[in-house]
This record gives sequence, C-alpha cells and structure tokens, in this order.
Amino acid sequence: MDYFWAFIGLLAGLGAFLFGFKVLSESIEKLANSRMRRWFDKTAKSKLAGVGIGTVTTAIIQSSSATTVMVVGFVNAGIMTLYQATAIIMGANIGTTITAQIASLQAFDFIAFVTVFACVGVFMDMLSKNEKIKTIGVVLAGLGLVFLGLQVMSDSMSIFRDSQSFKNFLTGVSNPFLLLLIGAAFTALVQSSSAVTSLIIVMVGAGLSIGEPGSNGVLFLVLGSNIGTCITAILSSVGASTNAKRASLIHLMFNVFGSIIFTVFLLCWPSFMQDTLVRWFPQAQTQIAMFHTFFNVICVAIFLPFTSLFVKIATKVIREKKEKSVDEARFLDERILQTPAIALNQATKETDYLAQLAMQSLSVAFEGFIEENVDAKAKVDELNARCADLERRIVDYLIRISSNDVSYGDEKIISALHHGVNDIVRISELADNITRYTANCKRDDITFSDSVKSSLKDMFEKILALYASTKQVFAEGDVTALKAVDSIEDEIDHARRAIVDSHIRRLNDGRCRPASSGVFINLVGNLERAADHLTYLAHSFDESPAV
Repeated sequence: MDYFWAFIGLLAGLGAFLFGFKVLSESIEKLANSRMRRWFDKTAKSKLAGVGIGTVTTAIIQSSSATTVMVVGFVNAGIMTLYQATAIIMGANIGTTITAQIASLQAFDFIAFVTVFACVGVFMDMLSKNEKIKTIGVVLAGLGLVFLGLQVMSDSMSIFRDSQSFKNFLTGVSNPFLLLLIGAAFTALVQSSSAVTSLIIVMVGAGLSIGEPGSNGVLFLVLGSNIGTCITAILSSVGASTNAKRASLIHLMFNVFGSIIFTVFLLCWPSFMQDTLVRWFPQAQTQIAMFHTFFNVICVAIFLPFTSLFVKIATKVIREKKEKSVDEARFLDERILQTPAIALNQATKETDYLAQLAMQSLSVAFEGFIEENVDAKAKVDELNARCADLERRIVDYLIRISSNDVSYGDEKIISALHHGVNDIVRISELADNITRYTANCKRDDITFSDSVKSSLKDMFEKILALYASTKQVFAEGDVTALKAVDSIEDEIDHARRAIVDSHIRRLNDGRCRPASSGVFINLVGNLERAADHLTYLAHSFDESPAV
C-alpha cells in the first residue's frame, strides 16, 4: 500500500510541476508577447538569428514541440521558408533544455524557500489591480508550483529508493537500445521531452540508478526522449501542405541523427558518465540537465552548417504533389493558436489581406463605372464572395484566440480587429452598390462627360491614398499616420461637396439630365462612405498597442 500512495504522490507532484510550468510559460509569454511577434517577423536575417529566435521562444513557452508546431503552421501558411524553419527548429531544441536546468536546481537547499513563491504570487494576483504586477505574480506562483511539484515528486521517490527490488529492476534494464526505445515511447505518450527529462532528474536525485551503476544507461533514456518529442510535430503536419510535412521531417531528422551520433559516442565511451559528468558536476540532477543541454547545443553546432542538406533530404523524401485548391486564408493556422501573441500577429496580417481584397473589389467596380463596363460585376461578385468567406474565418480565429488567457493589450487589439473586419466588409458591399449604378446607367443610357469622370478619378485617387495611410496604422502599427488619415479624409469630404455642387450647377444650366442625379449623387456618397470606413478602421487602432 505504501507503494500505491508513493505512486499517487509522484503523479500529484508531476501534475503540479507541469501545471506550474504551463502557468509560468503563459504568463511570461504575456509579458513578452510584442517582442515575440517582432522576433518571428525577423526570421529571414540569418541562420544564427533563427536559432536564437527558436531558443528564446521555446525558453518562454517551455515546449520545443509547441514551437515546432507553430513553425509547421508558418510553413503551411507559406510565410516561412524551410530554410528559416530549420534554423528555428534547431534553436527550439536548445530552448527546451531550460526546463531540465530548472528541475536540476532541486539539488540545492534554497529550493524549499522558492516554493513560497506560490503563495506570494497568488496574493500579488489577487490584491493588485495593475495587470503587469498581476502577471508577474502569476509568474512567481507558477515558479513556486514547479518547485513544489519537484519537492513532492522527490519525497514520493524516497520509498522506491529504499526498495531493493525496485532498484534491482532499474539496474537490470541495461540494454542501451531498449532504454532509447523506452525514453522515446514514454515521451511520445506524454508529448513532452521536458516532462520526461525532469522526471528522470527527480529519479536520479532520489538516488535511483538506471542501468548498471556508473554506466551511461540514464543518458540513453534522455536521448530517447529527444526522439519521442517529434511525435507532436509529426501529428500536427497531418493534412498540412507538403512543405509543412517537410518541416516536421526535418525536426525528426535533427533529433534522430543527433541521437544516433551520441549513441555511438556513448557506446564507444562506456564510462563517459563517470569520467566527465560526475567529475565536473557533483550533483546527480545537474549531471542529467547538463547532458541534455550539451546534447542539443552540440547537435546544433554540428548540423547548422548543413541546413541546406536537411532541406534537400526532406524535399527528396516528401515529393511535391498537386495541391488541392487551398483555402483563401493565407496566414491563419490553428497550430499557431497555442501562442496567442503570434496568432494575433497572423490575424492582423490576414485582416490586411482582407482589406486588399475589398479595395481591389472597390477599384474594379469604380473602373467598371468609368468605362461603362457592366461585366465588371462578375469580378466584383467573385472578390466579395472571397471577402465574406475570409471575414468568417478571421472572426472565428479571433474568437479562438480570445478563448485563451490573453493580456489586456491583446484583448484591445482583438476588439479593434473585430471592428476593423466589419468596416472592411462594408467597403466590399459598397463596391457591389457601384456595379448596380453602372448597370442603371447602361439601362437608361446615362453617360457622363470626361471632365466629370476626371473629377471622380481625382476623388478615387484620394481614397487610394487614404487606404495607404490606413494600412500604415493597422497593419504596420504606425499610429503617427493617423494625422495623414484625418487630413486625406477631410480632402475627400471637400471633394464630395465640390463634385455634388458642380453637378447641381450643371442641372440648373440644363447641361445634365435629371435622370442622372440619383445615380451620380449615390455614387459619390458611396465613395465617401468607403473613405469613412477606412478612417474608422484606422481609428479603431488609435489606442491599441502597435502590432
């Protein structure tokens, strides 16, 4: 019965440990969300930059699998090349070692005091009204839970440490390939190499030896865990594009090739554990954590120069197939939802693309009116259908982002995007109105002089300039462009009044047919409304943080 309760304690400690890391990583991500968005926009600079981005991002979200799944999503969306993805995946493997390093701190006496952070952090979250202080409090609470979980796991291991039969069982498993398989299978089951490595650290910290005493047995378990962690990315690539599947294969190759190299190395040097790790690091927990870090850093150093080779192998193994018609959404991918800060950046890019489609529809409709071409309606209908579908996808995606624990700043951006998407779709609907005016003119044989068309074109040019400034605000985060937005919007209002006044003078002079008034005034009014919606779109981001 004692073993049963010890096992229950082990599971409870592991649960507290994993939940603590989840809370810790989500809160740190909140504090670093804007930086993370900028990091992923700079992946094209160099391979070393990619490794750094992968390392830091994974250290924040505490999961190389999550980072790799995000990268698969980026590749699937076509916004990241395989070369960029490869460097980030390699960096993710370094970043994931931070979990083991934190777990190894259990060996030091001060850790008992760190568990108090769980209480301190909770009170900070409960009592403070400042969002940043509340988030820092949750970070501390998560950190306290991590070490509390480690403490509980360590205590539950004491009964196994005193059991000779259990120790004989562990030492009896000495086949390195079996240990590799056990490490890979267990990690694939829990989908976290960090959790498995941390559990191994707790076991060795309790004095339990895996494999023959003094052998490299426990290190083979660590190597196996690095292979097993690839299952998450592989599963995420099912149903994705060819390049996304290649990214998952590159992740698998990196970990498998690295494990093969280190397996051969450890087999050739059976006393490596005793000769190096034990000599350099007196604490058993630190020995495992440092080996985990050495493995990933050395593998990156070996394989980074061969990034192109990894991409070539993946391209050869996974052949290009004829892709079925892709969804309209270019940047939205559910894999990225695990990290709301990045997902929100993608939703902003998708909204920018929606605006491009709506403005294209408006331009096609306006040109059709000027050229008296009723056939433009077919193109406008096609573009508007795409806009409607994309609006639905963006709204659904924003709702799914909101279902996560996002920061107040991100909530403001989500709200701004909801309003912005609505304004953009209104522009596409105005384009449909203009095609109807074209049809009415054709039916009633209404024509306009070149001078009138010229004044309309001048007004439309101002609308295009307004769109460019609006894009600077909501897509590029440059709120200083709001002055230009307001200035151009005023010019458009003046232009509308001048055009309508000129039309009324022509009517009074008999130079214009009365039948044209309904069409003409409504057309000019619709153009002004399109400008209003662009202005609303820009101002919806007036108080939102830069994206």
